[in-house]
Amino acid sequence: MRISIQRGQEHIEYSIPFKSSTLLQTLYHIKSSEDTTLTFNSNCRSGICGACAVRVNGKEVLACSHKLCDGDEVQPLKYHEVQRDLKVNSQKVRETLNQAMAQLHKAQEVSISSEQTKLTEKQSDCILCNSCYSACPVLEVNPNFIGPFALTRAYRYTADPREENIQSTIESIQSNGIWDCTLCGECTTVCPQGIDPKMDITMLRGTSSQLGYFDPNFSTMSFGSF
Repeated sequence: MRISIQRGQEHIEYSIPFKSSTLLQTLYHIKSSEDTTLTFNSNCRSGICGACAVRVNGKEVLACSHKLCDGDEVQPLKYHEVQRDLKVNSQKVRETLNQAMAQLHKAQEVSISSEQTKLTEKQSDCILCNSCYSACPVLEVNPNFIGPFALTRAYRYTADPREENIQSTIESIQSNGIWDCTLCGECTTVCPQGIDPKMDITMLRGTSSQLGYFDPNFSTMSFGSF
């Protein structure tokens, strides 16, 4: 079995002497037996921490969960600073949380039903793997786009009944935010936790409309003459 790993501008091919393995196990094998300079991220090794996220054959996966296949091409996440080989710096992605003001701003004491808890239960399962951010095609043309990672977190707090004032968060995601998303669903496809950022962004658009905001692109669109 053979795989190739992008290391800088090169794609290095490795021969693997076994067939049944996860990608992460294979990376550790290469590092210990073939090339000690290979660099990658990992931590829990059980799909919980998200540290080992990479791209395989153009799709974001967790290395600890991906079943190795012959000919797999492994690359680092997109739109991240590559520190070395498959290891990336996630600081830029974390900063989008501040842009989106994705936190509880003004808490109020309310009774929360189990049904209300379930509305944001899935969003709270995010493991910070950044796969959705890497998969987003909008960032290819707009590097200032906040991205699905922060927007789904923004939805988690605007939908929380304990938040007394959602205006600040909604206002912060109007520019380079919810209206720039193409709703392609790539973020939803790659999320290892089954979170649906596409739907979260759609819900944020609805809340924005209720608060008087609208898609700024409408003002530049031509709908023909009637």
